[in-house]
Amino acid sequence: MSCVFRLNRCGSLVTLLTLALLGTLGSATAQTFSAEQLSGKLVITGASTLAPLIAEIGKRFESHYPKVRVDVQTGGSSRGVADVRQGFADIGMVSRAMKAEEKDLHAFSVARDGVGVILHKENPVQALTDEQVVAIYTGKIINWKDVGGKDAPITVVNKAEGRSTLEVFLHYFKIRNTDVKAHVVIGDNEQGIKTVAGNRHAIGYVSIGTAEYDESQGVPIKLLSVGGVAASTETVRNGTFPISRPLHIVTRTPPVGLTKAFIDYAQSKAVHDIIKQQYFVPMVD
Repeated sequence: MSCVFRLNRCGSLVTLLTLALLGTLGSATAQTFSAEQLSGKLVITGASTLAPLIAEIGKRFESHYPKVRVDVQTGGSSRGVADVRQGFADIGMVSRAMKAEEKDLHAFSVARDGVGVILHKENPVQALTDEQVVAIYTGKIINWKDVGGKDAPITVVNKAEGRSTLEVFLHYFKIRNTDVKAHVVIGDNEQGIKTVAGNRHAIGYVSIGTAEYDESQGVPIKLLSVGGVAASTETVRNGTFPISRPLHIVTRTPPVGLTKAFIDYAQSKAVHDIIKQQYFVPMVD
């Protein structure tokens, strides 16, 4: 889907005021525009991990450019890649490292996140080893009493194919998805969190940023440490948490016009407060 936009360089006072309002953009070659110079619609699809963040950045971008509309849709990283390649979206969201076969795309990092294991808040289990997580997900441990919990069957919650959180989880724990013995298969992070929050005997894995945000809102879940390191935004930031990933937005061709203006803004310090409010880690503090 193409965007409609008007491009005219302007050295006017209006442009300078707009730049001051937005902050320094993240690209040395970034163009600046007055509120009247950008218009059109951006369609952005892909990773559910990134969607709330990009939606909030989009709202602020729209507030600076009233003639712009930013439409954010989820569906997983695979959808983001496919939609951009097929021209169904202007920008894709990919919540993992880019793959070798995706070198045809242009990727721009906007933040970092981790993937953490979650239990219901009232589950007495406080920690699991990597080996125990693998045993639970492959069906070798099926009762919480075998890992220090209550005598209750474990409900294994797994991610659907095409979700980058699944790929990151499987890669770290060295599990094949065909070996996972799942009782529930979910799509986005919020669905996973709701499933675990509604089942005291469930185990799942989701974006640390999303989980921390929901915990702060009173959702009854808890994040478990991985490899002896607490799962938190802070440990992702300082590089000690072992399951972390870059969050990308991608395009099919080098971005220009409205698309480039949005990407520059999403990579700028002007949105670091939004990134932190969403419990993600800015790429450059």
